[in-house]
Order: sequence, then C-alpha cells, then structure tokens
Amino acid sequence: MDGIAGKKSGLTWAVHISVVLLVALWLFPTLGLLISSFRTADQIAASGWWASLFPSEQTVQYRTGAPDTQVQEGTSFVIEGNVFDEAGEDRADISAWGTSARDVSAYAPGDTADMGDDGQLTLQGDGTYRLVNDQEFEGRRGERMFVTKITPPEFTLQNYRNVLGPENREGMLKAFFNTLTVTIPATIIPILVAAFAAYALAWMDFPGRALLIAAVVGLLVVPLQLALIPLLKLHNEVGIGKGYLGVWLAHTGFGLPLAIYLLRNYMVGLPRDIIENAKVDGATDFQIFMKIILPLSFPALASFAIFQFLWTWNDLLVALVFLIDATGETTVMTKQIVELLGTRGGNWEILATSAFVSIAVPLIVFFAMQRYLVRGLLAGSVK
Repeated sequence: MDGIAGKKSGLTWAVHISVVLLVALWLFPTLGLLISSFRTADQIAASGWWASLFPSEQTVQYRTGAPDTQVQEGTSFVIEGNVFDEAGEDRADISAWGTSARDVSAYAPGDTADMGDDGQLTLQGDGTYRLVNDQEFEGRRGERMFVTKITPPEFTLQNYRNVLGPENREGMLKAFFNTLTVTIPATIIPILVAAFAAYALAWMDFPGRALLIAAVVGLLVVPLQLALIPLLKLHNEVGIGKGYLGVWLAHTGFGLPLAIYLLRNYMVGLPRDIIENAKVDGATDFQIFMKIILPLSFPALASFAIFQFLWTWNDLLVALVFLIDATGETTVMTKQIVELLGTRGGNWEILATSAFVSIAVPLIVFFAMQRYLVRGLLAGSVK
C-alpha cells in the first residue's frame, strides 16, 4: 500500500526541514548585513549583529585631565572631571575599570585605586573621576584609565548618508548609477534579440535549424573567460572598447545562449493550434510573435530577466575587462566595494552599508518577479 498514488511520502518532514535550513542559511547573513548597516562602528566592534537589540559592554581607554588642570585643596592637589564629557561622548554606565591593560576590570565603580607616587584615583559609575595626590602633578598627559562601559542599543542613518549622501565621499552613489546604466540595457537587449531568435527556432522552418539549436546548447557550456581577450581585441579594433556600448554587447553575447534556450523551450510548448489558427486567419509571423507569442511567454521572459539582471548587477570580471577606465568615471558597485576593502578595510559600518546597498536592488527585483521564475525554468520540461 506504500506505493499508492497520492499517498504522502514519509520523508516529507525531511524535505521541509531541508528547505527551512536552506532559507535560514540565505536569510541570516542578509539580515545581519542589514542590521550592521544601521549600527555605529563602536557597536559593531563591541558585539555581533544578533545582540544589537541588547546593551553591550565595551572597554575603552581614557585619560584624566592634564596636570595643568589640577587644583590645590589644602595640602592636596586634585584633578577632577568626567571621562565621557572630556571625550565628547554620551554618558554611559560603567561596570568595571582598571589602570592597567593587563587587568581592565580590577576595580568596581566607586573604588579607589592606589597609584603610588601618582596619587589615588576614584572613578564613579557615571564617569566622574577624582585624582588626588599630596604632591603637585607633573608632566603633560593625564593618567590612563581602562573603562568597561555599558552602552544601550544604537542605530543610525549616518552610514547611509556617508555612502549615498550628496557628498558621496565613498563613491558609492556614482557607482550605483553606473551599475544601473550597465545593467538595464544589458538585460533588455539580450531579451529582445533572444525572443526573436527563440521564435524562429521554435516555429519557423528553415535549413540548418537543428544545427543552430545544437550550437546554442553547446554554447551554454563554454566558459566566458575563453572569449574575454579575443572579444576585447575586437572591441578595441572597432572603437567600442572600455565603454558602456562594449560592456552592453559583451553581456548580450554571453547571455544570449541561455536566453535563447529558455525562451525556445517555452515557446515550443505553446499550443500549436493557436499558431496555426492565426496563420489561417492571415496573420504574419511578426504579428503572431508580437500579439500571441510574447504575451504568452511573459513567465519565461521574466525568468531570464531575473537571471540576467542578477548576473550583470553582481558582475565584476566583465566590467573590469570591458568598462573600467583609469579615471574611475565608469566604476561599478562591485569594483567600488573592492576598493573600499582596501581603503576602508577597518570601517565595518561603511562596508556593511555599501554591501547591502549593492544587494538591495537585486532583492527587490527577485521578490517582485520570483513567481515567474519556476514557471519559466520548468517551461518545456513536461509535455
């Protein structure tokens, strides 16, 4: 009875768990990147993104006021102040402090540390300190304090202002529009060309059609790296190298085999009666293509559009070969992020924001058109 049609498999639970795990593996890094893009540099250094909603502890080095700020009280010399006010920071609660990097939690708030000839230092939980000595303080710098402070959760839009603001100090705003300039035409052009070619291979009889279909299938397995240098030489000879036109045509050429394959498989599965009835009524191939085939093929067109858009938006190799120039006027986002890794490698808040900006548009495109993805990919697989 186990083989009865319609009976659910006993491994259904395993499939569901696998799907949940795959979704989690994809979702958690994206969510972490989004949260990190709104956090400050100190918050990112203090705790992971999963702890962003909770207070975090951070150990920071401060110094007391310089000896020239001391005040004499009777026979004692005193330096007072607040470590947060002097550092220009918001006040926070102190959980522990120390005078040596080897033991940063030696004292609790309110304790007094005996610093020998340098006097006695007392630090309160709100950051107020008092350094007292029976001898006059000398030197140019104050005494070191290692303070472990508890900071509340903090989120900011300043990271996005730095990355996409009018000043565009990180170069990401210009790179964003450069990427749009590359991606939109590089997605539309191959769809237009492949749609006509797919219709011809699916519904028009002409000599060599089978060979062309075989050639398209064969081109799917050819690595694009093999064609980079020959194609760049050709572009330079005709005068379109290192420009938008060159990269549009390169993406078109590399994307056409998959586009023709997907669209042809979908179109050949459309009901033949519709095509034949249209021809009987006197419709030309162009009219059939424009008024019947294209509207019915929208799922396949959307499916390829998702693939092509994601590929061109996230592309670095083709952009480096066919687009990037010495002035940086045509730098795309992938190249700009690579440059930020070198110049801003320690600024995780800038890197996280730039990375999320680069994936935000593909996410919007994918979720807006994902309902057509499976329909387009399965086109022609079942008769």
